Amino acid sequence: MEAFKPKVKAQILHLLKMQGAQTAIALAHQLQVSPMAVRQHLQQLKTKQLVTYQEERRPVGRPVKLWQLTAHSTEQFPDSHAELLVDLLQGIESMFGREGLEKLVWERSHRQLQLYSTQLAEVGAEDWQERLRAIAQFRTQEGYMAEVQQISGDAWLLIENHCPIQTAATRCQGLCNAELEVFRTLLGSAVTVERVDHLLQGDRRCAYQVKQLAVSD
Repeated sequence: MEAFKPKVKAQILHLLKMQGAQTAIALAHQLQVSPMAVRQHLQQLKTKQLVTYQEERRPVGRPVKLWQLTAHSTEQFPDSHAELLVDLLQGIESMFGREGLEKLVWERSHRQLQLYSTQLAEVGAEDWQERLRAIAQFRTQEGYMAEVQQISGDAWLLIENHCPIQTAATRCQGLCNAELEVFRTLLGSAVTVERVDHLLQGDRRCAYQVKQLAVSD
C-alpha cells in the first residue's frame, strides 16, 4: 500500500494549477504513482474543498472524472499579503481619491519597467522571443507560475497560472491594465500583446497572446 505523502497532494495541486482539469490517471502518470493512490489523495483534497470534479462523457465506456481546483485552493498559493494590500489600496483611495490610486498604479508599473529592463539587459535578451522567455522567468520568481507556449510560427502565449496579487487586482483592476502595458513596452513595437484569458473574468489563468507583426516590403 502506498503511503500518503503531503508532497504528493502539493504536486497534485500544482499540476491542476498549471495544466487545468485532469483525470486521476493522467495525474498518476505524471506523478509516477498508482491511480488508486491519486484518487485517494484527490478525495482527501475534495474533503478539504480544494478540488472538485466534473464528469465528461467519452465515446466509449463510462464518463470520466475531470478534477480541477476550487476557489478555496487559491490560499494554497502565494498571495503577496492580499489583505494588507487591499487595506492599503482602500486607504489610499479614501485619502487621495481615484486619481491618487491611479498615480500609485502608474508608479508601480514604472518601477516594474525599470526592474525588468535592467534584468533583461543583464541576461542579454535581445529579440522579443528571448525577452518573452526571460519575462516568464522573472514572473515565476515573483509567484506567477508563468510559462511560455508557442501556438504558431509567429504567435506565442505568455501564461500566468497564478496571480499573487489577485485579491488586490479585484479591488483595483488598473493593476491588470498596467501590467499589460508593461509587457507591451518591454516586448517592443515588433509584436502585438493582447490578454486572451483573465482570472478576473472567470478564467483559470491569465494569458497574453504575443504575435509578431507582418514585415512590410
